[in-house]
Amino acid sequence: MAFFGKSNPAVNVDAADTATLAPGMLIGLRNIEKSYAHGTSRTYVLRRINLDVKDGEFISIMGPSGAGKSTLLHIIGMHDSAWTGEYYFLDQPVHKLAPKDRARLHKQHIGFVFQSYHLLDHLTVYENLDIPLSYRDIKKAERESMVCDVLDRFAIVGKKDLYPNQLSGGQQQLVAVARAVISTPKLILADEPTGNLHSSQGKEIMELFRKLNEGGTTIIQVTHSEVNAGYGSRIVQLRDGWMVNE
Repeated sequence: MAFFGKSNPAVNVDAADTATLAPGMLIGLRNIEKSYAHGTSRTYVLRRINLDVKDGEFISIMGPSGAGKSTLLHIIGMHDSAWTGEYYFLDQPVHKLAPKDRARLHKQHIGFVFQSYHLLDHLTVYENLDIPLSYRDIKKAERESMVCDVLDRFAIVGKKDLYPNQLSGGQQQLVAVARAVISTPKLILADEPTGNLHSSQGKEIMELFRKLNEGGTTIIQVTHSEVNAGYGSRIVQLRDGWMVNE
């Protein structure tokens, strides 16, 4: 696929360094590799990953433990910058962006749902939901309205003043998903989002992802579950750091 220049005022990148994805594409990965040096040798976690993700897709990344699934997800989520290759997101060459510009792009467009919830224990449900909005230039009154809307949408209004340790695992994950979507991201990344939940709670979360995807949100999940993978439109298989098939 060819890439040609196009600028985005959201980040500071010279016109010569920008790229254009094919129409309808949100993400383009080219020869992504991650490795660790051990003396004179090198251990590869990911090898020559090439992947295009269309805007609005629901992709499941699968493979055995140690295949590199979570590593790939964190690279896509811009949490990890120690890799080589080319990564294009919304026409931006992520591999060439300064750290502050990567952070801005991530905060503006990506929501992350972790298996272990990652809620802040010292904050209430309401305050946890307000955190992503605090990264943006949004007036307090508007932020309050957005939090209230999400509390109502996820049917957790009655939990708004509780702390994470006062919630069940399913309730905590529901709050984590609500936090991921409150700023209306273009992309949600989910790392084994139902791994710590009972089957009924897990189904509730996956049905929620389905509705979000039907509403236009792109979702990439890492999962060991064939059932959860079935909610998506495409499966990417990893083995020993390689993409083996789709």
